[in-house]
Amino acid sequence: MEPQQIREGYLVKKGTVLNSWKVVWVVLSEDGVEFYKKKTDSSPKGMIPLKGATLTSPCQDFSKRTLVFKITTEKKQDHFFQASHVEERELWVKDVKRAITCLQGGKKFARRSTRRSIRLPDTISLNELYTLMKDQDDGVRELKLEQGNRVFNHCFTGATVVEWLVSKEKARNRPEALMLATGLLNEGFLQPADDLAKEGAETGEQTAFLDDTNALYYFVDSGFFCEGYSSDEDVLLKEEFRGNILKQGCLLKQGHRRKNWKVRKFILRDDPAYIHYYDPAKGDEPLGSIHLRGSVVTAVEYVPDAKKYDIDGNLFEIITSDEIHYFLQAATSEERKEWIKAIQAVSKSGK
Repeated sequence: MEPQQIREGYLVKKGTVLNSWKVVWVVLSEDGVEFYKKKTDSSPKGMIPLKGATLTSPCQDFSKRTLVFKITTEKKQDHFFQASHVEERELWVKDVKRAITCLQGGKKFARRSTRRSIRLPDTISLNELYTLMKDQDDGVRELKLEQGNRVFNHCFTGATVVEWLVSKEKARNRPEALMLATGLLNEGFLQPADDLAKEGAETGEQTAFLDDTNALYYFVDSGFFCEGYSSDEDVLLKEEFRGNILKQGCLLKQGHRRKNWKVRKFILRDDPAYIHYYDPAKGDEPLGSIHLRGSVVTAVEYVPDAKKYDIDGNLFEIITSDEIHYFLQAATSEERKEWIKAIQAVSKSGK
C-alpha cells in the first residue's frame, strides 16, 4: 500500500550541507517527509524518514528566524524547516508529531517541550490562547508606544499580557499568568520588541521582564515595526502596514522584467488595502507591495510564458487601478478561491 499523504505545501528549508535557506515543496506522508525543488518535480530532492524521529518546536537555534521547527532522524541528522506564519507552523507540527506517534505503534510521543520546563497544565493549548489574545475586540490591545527616540507600532507591555490573562480568567493568579506568558514567549507566539525584552529573552530572564511595564512585546505575525523619528516619506510607507492581516501564505509569482516564477510569501492587509510580498527565505523587508484599492482580481486559465516554466493551473491575476498586471499561482484550486475572495473583499471596501 502506498503511504497516505497527510499534508503538502511550501516551507523554507535549511540546506543540509550549505547554510543557505531555500523554499521547497514539502510532502508529508505517514512514514516520511519528502521535499522537492519545485512543486512540479517528479522526484524529490530528499526524503526524511520519520521512524524513530523526534520533532522540536519551536526551535530556537536561529535567533533571527522565528517559526522554525526541527525534525531529528533516528540517525541524529537535523532538518530545519521554517513556516511563513504561526498557524501554518502549528498545522505542520501537529501532523508531523501525529505521524511519528503512529509509527511508534501507539506509544505516546513525548517531545521536550516548554510544558515540562515550566509545568504548563496539559489542558492548556497555547495556540488557542494566542488566537484569543489576538482577537480584535476582546484580546490584548496592540498599541503605538514610544521609548527613547523610537516608536514601536503594534506592540504591548509584558505587564499587559499578564493582566489580560488574569482578567480573562485564563490564569488563577499572577504567577500562573507569568508562567503562561513565558510559555507563549518560548513557543515563539510572542516576540521581544525592545532592548529590555530582548535582553530578557537572551539571558533567560523572561519572567522578570514579562511583568515589567517597560519591556515591550509583539505578536509574531502582526504588523509590528519600529521607527526612529524620520521623514514624512517613511511615515507614508509605514501607513501601508497599519491594516489588520487578513490572509498570508506562499504563492508563486511571475517576475515583471524576467518572466520567471518564484515562490513568495504574501501578506494581505485591510485598510489601507495592501498585499506585500517577501522572499520567504529572507528577512522581514518586503520586496514589493500591491495597492489593492480599486483593483480587479480574476481566475485565469492562461498566462503567456507560464507553460515554458512548467507553471500550469490555479492561476489568477491582479490588475491594479493603475493597470499593472500581476500573475500568481496558488497550490490548489481551493487556495486560489480563498485568495481571490479575500482580495476582492479588500479591493472594494473602505478607503
